[in-house]
Amino acid sequence: MEKKKLSFLQIWNMSFGFLGIQMGFALQNANASRILQIFGADVHELSWFWIIAPLMGLVVQPLVGHYSDKTWGKFGRRKPYFLVGALLASIGLVLMPQADLFIAFLPALWVGAGFLMIMDASFNVAMEPFRALVGDNLRTDQRTAGFSVQTALIGFGAVIGSWLPYVLTNWFGVSNLSEEGSVPLNLILSFIIGAIILVGSILVTIFTTKEYSPEELEQIEAELAKDEIVEKIEEEKKSGLLDIFEDFKKMPLTMKQLSLVQFFSWFGLFGMWVFSVPAIAQHIYGLPVSDSSSETYQNAGDWVGILFGVYNLVSAIFAFTLPYIAKKIGRKKTHSISLIIGGIGLISIYFMPNEDWLILSMIGIGIAWASILAMPYAILAGSINPKKMGVYMGIFNFFIVIPQIINALIGGLLVKNLYNDHAIFALVTSGISFLIAALLVTVVKDVDDKTSESIVNKK
Repeated sequence: MEKKKLSFLQIWNMSFGFLGIQMGFALQNANASRILQIFGADVHELSWFWIIAPLMGLVVQPLVGHYSDKTWGKFGRRKPYFLVGALLASIGLVLMPQADLFIAFLPALWVGAGFLMIMDASFNVAMEPFRALVGDNLRTDQRTAGFSVQTALIGFGAVIGSWLPYVLTNWFGVSNLSEEGSVPLNLILSFIIGAIILVGSILVTIFTTKEYSPEELEQIEAELAKDEIVEKIEEEKKSGLLDIFEDFKKMPLTMKQLSLVQFFSWFGLFGMWVFSVPAIAQHIYGLPVSDSSSETYQNAGDWVGILFGVYNLVSAIFAFTLPYIAKKIGRKKTHSISLIIGGIGLISIYFMPNEDWLILSMIGIGIAWASILAMPYAILAGSINPKKMGVYMGIFNFFIVIPQIINALIGGLLVKNLYNDHAIFALVTSGISFLIAALLVTVVKDVDDKTSESIVNKK
C-alpha cells in the first residue's frame, strides 16, 4: 500500500485553513505593535510584549504535535485541533483591539497583551497539525508542491488581513481615528472579519479532507520499514509525553542543520514584525518617537499594512514557482538565494526616499517569506520518521520561537540603548540576519535530493 497521489484541488482544500490562520496572523503582525502603542506601550517595550507569542509556540506546538500523533477518533487525527484552535483564536481576534472595554478590571495594555497570548496560543494549536497533515497525506514527490500550495494560501490570507484596515478606511469610509487610548474602528472591524474567515476556512478543510487511519498508515510504514528513517512500529506505540525530550535528542542531522537556518530567519522576521510600524513612522514619515495617536501615525500604520500585504502577495505568487525552481537548481540553493534577496530588501528600507519606494523592498522580503514557509519543511519532511511527523514538526517549531524569544528579550534593549529609539536599525539588523541564514543553508543535507541522486547513479 502507498499514499494516493492527490489532485491540485485536493491539496488546495487540504491546506485551505491556512488562509484563515494566516489572515489572523497578518492582522496580528501588522497591527499588534500599533495597538499596544495606542494602549500606552513605549517603542522599546514592544518586543517584551511580543514575547508572549513565541513563548506560546514553544510550549503549545510540541504538545499539540505529540498528542495529534496519538489522536484518532470520530473527527480524525488532526482535525479536532484545527477546530478548537480556530474557535479560541477567533475569540482573541475579536477582543484584543477592544481591550479598553475591560479597563475597569485591568489596564488596557495588559488586557490587550493577555488576548494576544490567547490568540497566538490558539493559532499554534491549529498550525502544526496542519503542517503535519501535509506530511501525513502527501507522497514524497508531492511534498514540495504541497508546502508551496500551503505557502500560497498563507500569502493570500495575509494579503487580505494586511490590507483590510486600509481598504475599510479608504474604500468604505470607516474611520481610522479614535480617542486617545482607544483603537480605531477600522482595526476593530478588521479583527472581527478576520475571526469569521478563520473559522470558515478551517471548516472547509475539515469537511473536504480525508485523513489516513492509523491502520492505513501502519501498512504504508511497513512498506517503508527498510528505510533508515523509520523506527520499529512497536517502539513507537510505547512512546509517551516524556519521549518528546528523547525525540529532541534523536533529531536527524538535517533537522539540526536547518535549526540554525531557522534561527536567523525567524530572528529577522520577528524584528520586522515588531518594529516596522514605529520604524517607518519615524524614518519615512518623520514622526517623533513618542507619537502614537496622530492622524499621520494612523496613516503610517495603515500603509505598513499595505506593505505587509505586498510582501505576502509576492509570496503567494512566488510560491507557485518554487517547485519548478527547486527542481532546476535544488531546494538548498533556492532557499539560499531567496534569503539573500529578502535580506537586501530589509536593509534597503533604510535607503528608500519615501513610502512608495518601500514596495520595492517588500518584493524582496516576499520572495524570502515564500521560501521560509516552504523550503525548510520540504527538506525536513524527507528526513524524519513518518509516525513522528507531528511531534517533529512541533519540535522544529522550537527553532522558530527561540530566536523570537531572544529577539524579544534583547531587541527592545538594542533599540533603546544602541539605536537610541530609532527602530529603523532593528530592520537593518533583521536584513543582516537573513544574509547569515542564507549562508548557513549551504551546509544542510537534503535527504530527498541525496536519495534521488543515488537512484540515478544506480540506474
